Amino acid sequence: MELQKEVKRDPLEIAVGMEIEGKEFYLKAGEKSGDQFGQKLFARLAREEDFHAVKALEIANALKSGQTPATIENLFDAGKRINSIFAWAQKDIEPRKQIAQDEFDAIRLALDLEERTRTFYEEQSTKAETEFERSFFKALMNEERGHYLSLVDYREYLTDPASWFVKAEHHSLDGA
Repeated sequence: MELQKEVKRDPLEIAVGMEIEGKEFYLKAGEKSGDQFGQKLFARLAREEDFHAVKALEIANALKSGQTPATIENLFDAGKRINSIFAWAQKDIEPRKQIAQDEFDAIRLALDLEERTRTFYEEQSTKAETEFERSFFKALMNEERGHYLSLVDYREYLTDPASWFVKAEHHSLDGA
């Protein structure tokens, strides 16, 4: 009886697969969402996951061919795209009175997805063979953390829209 060797998969290729899974999840969640804000947020998250997959694939291909990939600093925006959705929500969205349980289930699943992905990237950043890969995984880790926080913010918006708008608009209640 012959033992099969465990095939070591390239972490960047795994990252591509994870990001594609995330994109597909967010596209479905956006289609099912009955909330304007949720639809926009899920669509934006899907686009960002797609962007991450493309960049991870580009980097994997460049490293395989011995090329030096583009710099990390230019790849990500540290959550600025997501923050623009929250600014839009403050101006143009009326809070819904009824929220379907499906919306909260999608958020719960998305939070789990983002946390698992962030944890994977954190682990890979410590195992990376090159400084470039380490930096890339750290940048992805930070992007996924931003997605997680955006989803927490969206959950707060759905749970208590009045308080969310007060917090988002940075009103001071102390009169100072």
